[in-house]
Amino acid sequence: MTLWAVAGIVALATVLIFILPARRRRRALAAPFPDAWDALLRRRLEPYAGLADRERRQLQDLLRLFLASKRFHGCGGLDVSEEMRVCIAAQACLLLLNRHTEGFPHLHHILVYPGAFVREGEEWHEDGTVSVVSSELLGESWDAGKVILSWEDVDRDLAHFDDGFNVVLHEFAHQLDSESGSENGTPVLSRAESEHWVRVMTREYESLVAAAERGEETLLDPYGATAPAEFFAVVTETFFELPDQLRERHPELFTLLKEYYRVDPAVWYRALTAG
Repeated sequence: MTLWAVAGIVALATVLIFILPARRRRRALAAPFPDAWDALLRRRLEPYAGLADRERRQLQDLLRLFLASKRFHGCGGLDVSEEMRVCIAAQACLLLLNRHTEGFPHLHHILVYPGAFVREGEEWHEDGTVSVVSSELLGESWDAGKVILSWEDVDRDLAHFDDGFNVVLHEFAHQLDSESGSENGTPVLSRAESEHWVRVMTREYESLVAAAERGEETLLDPYGATAPAEFFAVVTETFFELPDQLRERHPELFTLLKEYYRVDPAVWYRALTAG
């Protein structure tokens, strides 16, 4: 390979890695935030109206960058509308407020089904045999740059943003988790933060596992007891939808999530009540 060919490859790589994303970012943020999107989010996404003005402007920018860099695909005959795209992106971007992040850099595609979808997979048994099982899912996060969602459940969650269940928040928490290189319930943190995180999350996870085994009613969805990664995703749902209850019943866990996400959703809900 000649020196000129190498130089050409380097120049092309520079354009693809730095120049095109920067142009896309400028183009996405150049126009005013659409009034129709603002009205849609005030009508459909409960926390939106409670955000401080600075946070709302930040969410609007994050949302536009998200839509400019991620591709939506309708599955099972679904035509993904602008409303669907905006509502999904806005919820995902709530997880990015006040945080220095590239915005789910490894995510490229969001697949949206009309309702719950079926996935077939292998199940290993204790005797060493393997069987193929079908599972009905509401959402799924892949480390291969994809998130899959059921619009029926996204739509339901938007109508009940106070029950502690939210498939978008759950699956995009998995995306944050996987940025560390593995889905283990610990997202990207400094060494000091990671030590404290693991200590608190492990204790709370084990407590939920024990409560689930005893059949006790818990604030946190018992599904979080199935694995540390699911625990982080479940706690994220609860933090954003039921912050006051989480702070009252799991104060150290609430503080940990507040420090990580750098927001206090309880403030948003109080602003709504005061308004």
